[in-house]
Amino acid sequence: MLSRAIRLPALRGAAASLAPSATYNTVLPRVSQSLSQTRLLSQEVRTAISRAIESAPVVLFMKGTPDNPQCGFSRASVQMLGENGVDPEKFAAYNVLEDPELRSGIKEYSEWPTIPQLYIENEFIGGADIIMSMHKDGSLFDTLKSKGLAILADDEPKAS
Repeated sequence: MLSRAIRLPALRGAAASLAPSATYNTVLPRVSQSLSQTRLLSQEVRTAISRAIESAPVVLFMKGTPDNPQCGFSRASVQMLGENGVDPEKFAAYNVLEDPELRSGIKEYSEWPTIPQLYIENEFIGGADIIMSMHKDGSLFDTLKSKGLAILADDEPKAS
């Protein structure tokens, strides 16, 4: 009896969510509003971002510079790349704080809402959370090593 009493409200809630609650008049204004707030990436900005991504095998869009990161996630990303032996000759970083168009444009370009953003050989890898996950499971080092982008002498990432 107790389990039935617990399940009934849950089922009612689930059934209520299946009932059509939105109408054309309520959905269209929300869709139109969200579309009007989306800034289309200009061809000029798209080209500049593409060139930046192609400028080095490992590219990080970050807040600040590798020597002076301006947020904890950017700092952590730079640190993890260093611990995994990224060759400085094959690395480029772009400070999104210097250019508002770059800051908003890179988010639209990658369809990823946060900064920093990592690209390896022109492929979007992800943000700080993805970099951290790859660092922890060893796949960041494996990816860098397999592409000839890591220069650690002992072939092992440094412990963090």
